[in-house]
Amino acid sequence: MATVAVVNAATDPGVRTGTAAGNPIPGLTADQAALFQIGLDAFNEVEELGDGLGPRFNLDGCGVCHSFPASGGTSPAVNPQVAAATAFGARNVVPAFISANGPIREARFKFRPNGARDGGVHSLFVISGRLDTSGSAGNCDALQEEFNAHFARGNVSLRIPTPVFGGGLMESIPDNVLATNLGRHAAQKAQLGIAGHLNANGNDGRATRFGWKAQNVSLLLFAGEAYNVEMGLTSELFPTERDPNPKCQTDTVPNNITGRTGIMDPNLLLSDIEKFSLFMRFLAPPAPSATVPGGAASITHGRQLFSDVGCALCHTPSLQTSMTTVAALSNQPVALFSDLAVHRMGPKLADNILQGNAGPDEFRTAPLWGLGQRIFLLHDGRTTDLVQAIQAHSSGGNSWAFGAFSEAFTGERSGLAFAPSEANRVIENYGQLGDGAQQDMLNFLRSL
Repeated sequence: MATVAVVNAATDPGVRTGTAAGNPIPGLTADQAALFQIGLDAFNEVEELGDGLGPRFNLDGCGVCHSFPASGGTSPAVNPQVAAATAFGARNVVPAFISANGPIREARFKFRPNGARDGGVHSLFVISGRLDTSGSAGNCDALQEEFNAHFARGNVSLRIPTPVFGGGLMESIPDNVLATNLGRHAAQKAQLGIAGHLNANGNDGRATRFGWKAQNVSLLLFAGEAYNVEMGLTSELFPTERDPNPKCQTDTVPNNITGRTGIMDPNLLLSDIEKFSLFMRFLAPPAPSATVPGGAASITHGRQLFSDVGCALCHTPSLQTSMTTVAALSNQPVALFSDLAVHRMGPKLADNILQGNAGPDEFRTAPLWGLGQRIFLLHDGRTTDLVQAIQAHSSGGNSWAFGAFSEAFTGERSGLAFAPSEANRVIENYGQLGDGAQQDMLNFLRSL
């Protein structure tokens, strides 16, 4: 009997065209709009040796990482890390997990050579041999780490840039709103196996919310850490070089501070990390489409199905800000489609990295606003297909998951047991939909 092709199977509509992001949030004062522009300009600057770039870095600018579909987004179609590896004569080898058509990635090592946990970012490139317009690193003898060897034995956890659209709105959601939302629909969540909890600052207990594991509590901290970890630049918030090699220092430390020059000029008074945080704080969320892809009726039906199958129990459609000093952010709905909590995702997505009280298989519910214009999906950018990303949320338990990574260094298995993903029942519900209903749901997600 001849095989009959299935022509009605639901498929990812793909990345939505046009630019629906990158604008300032409505309602800013003239001064706030000026600060947004100052922040945007700094965000898009390319850092050089004279600015203190390195000695170890992943890329040379915020806007280089967060560039698609507009400033504040995530990875573009062509990965700039490939060119950055050898730019200006730098002597770097492109790691196996970085490709020209793949996502921008950072690498974390799961374990140290002695078998103890690591979890920190290991910058991909060094400035050795580099000569750019602002300085020379000719005497720098820093060497790349052995990324390919660590990757081959499964000791590397990869992450792609998170979009920062609507950052100020997310920052302005009070902790009590997040906690109350997490407690809603308790019976339905329990029936579906959904739990989750907020990650928290270790000192005052505030709910952290930025980053793949919701590890950062504020935009300023998020900006300062990225400035240091991704570009190797120091600030008042992170004043210590990640590599203290004296042969590789190209600027005074901290590389950038508040009030360095021009006290009366805000463009000169503010530090770079303050400018970055102001840009993110005043950056509007992406605008969804009411008709693309699939038409208004399909999108409307898909949104209802998104709630019916249980996706909205974690991807909360909207939360609310409180009264803030910025009127444009005060008492505003935040249609981020996230509860900003961390949930157990099972061994299929687990990265074996601990951050705060986020466990090795836990990730923040990714905000879905702007999903229609993202190329690479999931925390490590492993797929560009929305269907595959949904399916990856389903994962059974694994009593020895990632144990071999520790064994590679210590000769002993860690015996770490991962429970099944909290999303399993929800993905089952999605799988039971007909092709047409699944397509409506995919159209809705790509409309965001």
